[in-house]
Amino acid sequence: MGVVTNGVLALVKGLAGVLGHSQALVADAVESGSDVLSSLIVFAGLKVASEAPSEKHPYGRGRAEPMAALVVAVALLGAAVAIVISSVREIVTPHLAPAPFTLAVLVGVVVVKEGLFRFALRRGQESRSLAVEADAWHHRSDAITSAAAFVGISIALIGGRGWEAADDWAALLAAGVLAFNAWHLMRPALAELTDAAPDEALVKEIREVAYSITGVKGTHRCWVRKLGLDYFVDLDILVDGGLSVREGHDLAHRVHDAVTERMPFVRKVMVHVEPEDEFGRFQMDWEKE
Repeated sequence: MGVVTNGVLALVKGLAGVLGHSQALVADAVESGSDVLSSLIVFAGLKVASEAPSEKHPYGRGRAEPMAALVVAVALLGAAVAIVISSVREIVTPHLAPAPFTLAVLVGVVVVKEGLFRFALRRGQESRSLAVEADAWHHRSDAITSAAAFVGISIALIGGRGWEAADDWAALLAAGVLAFNAWHLMRPALAELTDAAPDEALVKEIREVAYSITGVKGTHRCWVRKLGLDYFVDLDILVDGGLSVREGHDLAHRVHDAVTERMPFVRKVMVHVEPEDEFGRFQMDWEKE
């Protein structure tokens, strides 16, 4: 949906911008063109990330997903730089005011792109996909640049002679928004690629699930990392030191099954069984609450 929609919008905005003498609309067309590329990158990244684990890649290829998100963010930043260069050139060069019909084009673009943003963001949050969420924000950025172009063209048309550059200044403002969104998207992608710890609420929930299993006296370390669309957990549970190896093994399996059943996005829980008497009564912050 994103590829087809952006392809059509890029063509419409590009033609309207050239024929209507609107630099902001041309800049908007460039941004939509980058959206086509970014959506294809996201599609390819998700396809690779969703491949089943293999002997060569026992943990799967989930890194492809945040890598796709990072590429999208870089593409967005590149589009912002291109718009700045083009807009500055137009500001210092006398040119005609934009044509009134370009406003109607922009209204249609804002409506379509905002709808696509909401659809993609919902899908990205449901699947916990950084790449899809990044693509969604790319759509929102397009809606913002179109809205900025609408304001700039309106000022140029109302102001008349001497206000032609308002359209170009609007394009500069849109480029700033694009650059900000690019940085907003880069941060979580880089964090995931460097195995940053996820939200503490997720860790707390995993501990709670483990502690609810009969035989688990407490928890020690709980490390979580995200690989693409899946989470992997390393968890230490504290148990009665007199348990047999088999009893400890079975208890670890029950913890694993309980966590993955409660949180389907957790693919694997590596449970390490430790005797409680070596640590004393380990009380977590969530227990105190």
